[in-house]
Amino acid sequence: MGEVLTIGEPMVVFEAQESDVDLAKAQKFQKFSAGAELNVAIGMARLGHPVDYVSAVGDDPFGVYLRHVLRTDGVADAALLTKPGLPTGFYLKQRVSHGDPAVAYFRQGSAAANYQPEDLQTVSLTGVRFAHLSGIFAALSPNCLAAYRQLNADLVYNRIPVTFDPNLRPTLWDSQAEMVRVTNDLARYGTIVMPGLSEGRTLTGKQSPEEIADFYLQRGVTTKVVVVKLGALGAFAKLADGRKFSVPGFTVPRVIDTVGAGDGFAVGLISSLLEGQPLPDALQRANVIGALAVQSPGDNDGYPTRPQLDQFYKDHALA
Repeated sequence: MGEVLTIGEPMVVFEAQESDVDLAKAQKFQKFSAGAELNVAIGMARLGHPVDYVSAVGDDPFGVYLRHVLRTDGVADAALLTKPGLPTGFYLKQRVSHGDPAVAYFRQGSAAANYQPEDLQTVSLTGVRFAHLSGIFAALSPNCLAAYRQLNADLVYNRIPVTFDPNLRPTLWDSQAEMVRVTNDLARYGTIVMPGLSEGRTLTGKQSPEEIADFYLQRGVTTKVVVVKLGALGAFAKLADGRKFSVPGFTVPRVIDTVGAGDGFAVGLISSLLEGQPLPDALQRANVIGALAVQSPGDNDGYPTRPQLDQFYKDHALA
């Protein structure tokens, strides 16, 4: 297995090519790979970190395409199962000149949503140094939630650090109350919990980044760090020992697509920590990759290779 492991739902996204056109009226679309955890896997692989992606696809053209994308980007797919007769999820995404794009999902009953706890028998934790988990996979179905909990327990037992991104998708939950309850319970078993500011406010009822951080630090079982993502303003972090700091973001010349910025943030954070960098430097890289992500179409097209990342640091005179 690779040094990084993640589990999620791989999807195909069709992005409208006309800007600011309602999805119902859009005529031309471009195909990309998508899925929050898949984005993280691809970003890690581009930076040279061996990564394994755990999930399932259907035996359809979308599933074949996604497996090809993973292999092309160097992501190991041995734990990506094929479930015959079940579809691979996809969605449509609006192209906008500002703000967040509208999306329409077609994922109900997907192969990934039918992932079972016993499917984890194909997963080895040997050599894994970091795992990235997200609330999306847990929200897909009761069996996915059970598989999530089993994998998280195995990671904790083996003392493998876990980053947890709530990645709230309200339409996947029966109610907001259930989403808040389950997501906050899952967060208790993350080593690093990393909500966005809006997510943190929804989940905790708190307003400031530090109040949100305190909420998770006080309730966490394995939580050592909480990072609150602040978008263009950067990030706030607080550790269980009380240390805290803020890292500024980066101004970009043009925002093309905001989807995938949070996953890019996770790529920067995890890759830096794997390379032994201190947390402030890791958060700086997280902000860098988030900034690069919003300047490209597609959910992960803006994630850099190592030379591209190095060039960004040179261009911006970063240490």
